[in-house]
Amino acid sequence: MADPSSYRPRPGEIPDSPGVYKFRDEHRRVIYVGKAKSLRQRLANYFQDLAGLHPRTRTMVTTAASVEWTVVSTEVEALQLEYSWIKEFDPRFNVKYRDDKSYPYLAVTMNEEYPRVQVMRGHKKKGVRYFGPYGHAWAIRDTVDLLLRVFPVRTCSAGVFKNAARTGRPCLLGYIGKCSAPCVGRVSEEEHRELAEEFSDFMAGRTGTYIRRLEQRMTEAAEEMEYERAARLRDDIEALRKAMEKSAVVLADATDADLIAVAEDELEAAVQIFHVRGGRVRGQRGWVTDKVEDVTTAALVEHALQQLYGEETGDSVPKEVLVPALPDPVEPVQQWLTDRRGANVSLRIPQRGDKKSLMETVARNAQQSLVLHKTKRASDLTTRSRALEEISEALDLDSAPLRIECYDISHLQGDDVVASMVVFEDGLSRKSEYRRFQIKGFEGQDDVRSMHEVITRRFRRYLAEKEKTGEWADGDELKDEEGRPKRFAYPPQLVVVDGGQPQVAAAKKALDELGIDDIAVCGLAKRLEEVWLPDEDDPVVLPRTSEGLYLLQRVRDEAHRFAITYQRAKRAKRFRASPLDDVPGLGETRKQALIKHFGSVKKLRSATIDQICEVPGIGRKTAETIAVALAQAAPAAPAVNTATGEIMDDMEDGTPVTTAGAPGEPVPAGAPDERRGQET
Repeated sequence: MADPSSYRPRPGEIPDSPGVYKFRDEHRRVIYVGKAKSLRQRLANYFQDLAGLHPRTRTMVTTAASVEWTVVSTEVEALQLEYSWIKEFDPRFNVKYRDDKSYPYLAVTMNEEYPRVQVMRGHKKKGVRYFGPYGHAWAIRDTVDLLLRVFPVRTCSAGVFKNAARTGRPCLLGYIGKCSAPCVGRVSEEEHRELAEEFSDFMAGRTGTYIRRLEQRMTEAAEEMEYERAARLRDDIEALRKAMEKSAVVLADATDADLIAVAEDELEAAVQIFHVRGGRVRGQRGWVTDKVEDVTTAALVEHALQQLYGEETGDSVPKEVLVPALPDPVEPVQQWLTDRRGANVSLRIPQRGDKKSLMETVARNAQQSLVLHKTKRASDLTTRSRALEEISEALDLDSAPLRIECYDISHLQGDDVVASMVVFEDGLSRKSEYRRFQIKGFEGQDDVRSMHEVITRRFRRYLAEKEKTGEWADGDELKDEEGRPKRFAYPPQLVVVDGGQPQVAAAKKALDELGIDDIAVCGLAKRLEEVWLPDEDDPVVLPRTSEGLYLLQRVRDEAHRFAITYQRAKRAKRFRASPLDDVPGLGETRKQALIKHFGSVKKLRSATIDQICEVPGIGRKTAETIAVALAQAAPAAPAVNTATGEIMDDMEDGTPVTTAGAPGEPVPAGAPDERRGQET
C-alpha cells in the first residue's frame, strides 16, 4: 500500500487550467482517469488526510504510485480526451458500464455496392446505418418482413448474391416480390441504392411524408382506373402502418430524443435508455456497473453519455437527450454532444407532460434491471459460496457462516419502537425464520439499549431451548409436534447488526452476559459500508467488488425492510384504536352501531346516558359503562397529516385520517401486518 505523500506533486507544479489526469500503479498501469476544470484544485482533493477520503477513493490513492496530467484548452477537449483514455487504458477504478445483454440492431450496409438489410450485433462499423437496438432479433425480422413489400432491398448474404448472379436466377424473395433482385439486373445499382435510402429514411422516423406520398399515388391510380396498381399501393400502405404499430406512439411525431434513467444503490447502478424517433420508441438498451469510485447520479449520467455517444456522429445523436440529473458543469457535455451531432443538442431534465411520464417508465425499467441483476447474482451457488468464504476470511471466523442473523431497530421519533430479526442460510433468505420484537424494557429512543434488549431476549430463548433439548440434540428434538422448527432453537454462526461501534458493543455485551462466546458479531454501517467488529477501533473495509460485502448489504437491507414494515403497521394499528375497545362486553357490531348513530367518538363522549340508550341493542347498564369508560379515557390527540401538516377531523367510525409512513407516504387504515415473521 503506497503512501500518497510519496508521489504528491510539489506546490506550484500542477497548473490551474483544464485538463485530464491519470493515476498509475507501481507497474505503470493506468488505474484511474479523470478530468477537471482546474487540475490544481481537483488533484489537491486526492492528497488530503486519508481519514477524510471516501473509502473507495482512499483505496485508489493508496494503490497508485504516481500521477500525471495533460493540459487542454477547454472543458470540451478534456471530456473528449477523458473518454479516449478510458477506452484505451480501461482503468480499474473508473465507472465502466457493461451491457446486461447483447442487443441486436437493424443494419443497412450503405458501404456496400448493393446495400443489404440485416441483423447485426457487436461493434458498429463505419458506413453502416443502424436502427435500434431491439429487445429481440425476431422483432427486427418481423418489421423487415413487412417493410420489404414496400422497400424490396437485398437481404441475402454475399455468397447467395454471387451465386444468383452467376446462375441468372434470383432467390425466392426475388420471385415473391420482396427483393428487387439487383443480382440479376432487374434494377440498377443506383435504383437499388435509392430503395435502401428510402428504407433508411422510413426507419429513421420520416414516415408521415412517405405514407402521404403513397396515398396520393393510390388516389391517382384509382382515378386513372388502374385498380390493380391502386390495390397494390393500398396493401403497401397497410404494411407500413403495421410496421409502425410495432413501436408505441408516446410523443409528438417530430420528437427525436433519447431518455436515460439511472437506478442505483451503494454498490451498483443500472442505466436504461429509450430511443425515441419520430415520436415512437424505436429501441431500448440497458447497462449495469459496479460503483468502484465514489460517484454521484450526475456523474453516472455523464459516464453513460460518454459511452452512448462517444463513437456516434450525425443523426445517431438525437436533437434532445433527457436525463434524471445534469452533469456538473453541463455546458461542456452539451457542447460535446452538439459537436458530435453537427447541430444543436438539448440536454435537460423533463419537468412535466408526456416526456416526464415516459421518463418515469424508463426509471421503472432501470429499477427492474437492477433488481433482476441482483437476483441473478444472489441465486448463483458459486457466487454465494465465494461470498461466505470472503466473510469468513475478513472476519477471521473458524468456518463459513452458513446461518447469519441480522437485527435492526425501527421507530418514529421514539414511538412504536420495534426490532426485526432476519435469517439467511447458505446465502439465501429464510423467511419462515424471521422474527419481530416489541421493545418492552423502556420507553423512548435509544437504539443501543434497544439492540441490547433484543439480542438478550433472542439468545435467552435459545439457551432455554438448548437446556430443554440437551447439548447434543438431533434434528427431530429441535422441531415441535407439527414438525416445524422450534422458535429460536438454532444458533447462528454470525450476528450482524445494522449500525456501527455502539450497536456492535451492545450486541457483544448481551452475548457476554449470557455466557455465549461461540457466536461472532459484526455491524454494517450504512454510510460508508464499513464492517465493525467488537473491541476494534478501526473498521474492516471489504474490497469494493467483494461478494461478501454484497451479501452483508443484502442481509442488512432485508432487516431494515422487515423492521420498518412492522413499525408502520404497528403505528397504523395504534392510530386506529378507539376508546370503545376498552368497554367490557361491547362487541364490534354494537360499536359500529354507536358510531353510526352519533357519527364519531367525540359526539358519543358528549352524549347523555339516555341518548346512548336510544341506540338499538344498548341497555342502560351498558350505556352507563360506556359513559364511564369514555369519561375516564383521555381525548385522543388530533391526528396530523405528516405530509401537509393538516389537522384531520375524526371519521365516522372514529378513526382519524393520518399517515403512518414517511412524509408523503400515506398508509391506509386496515394496512395488513407483514405476513411472514412472528412477534415476540
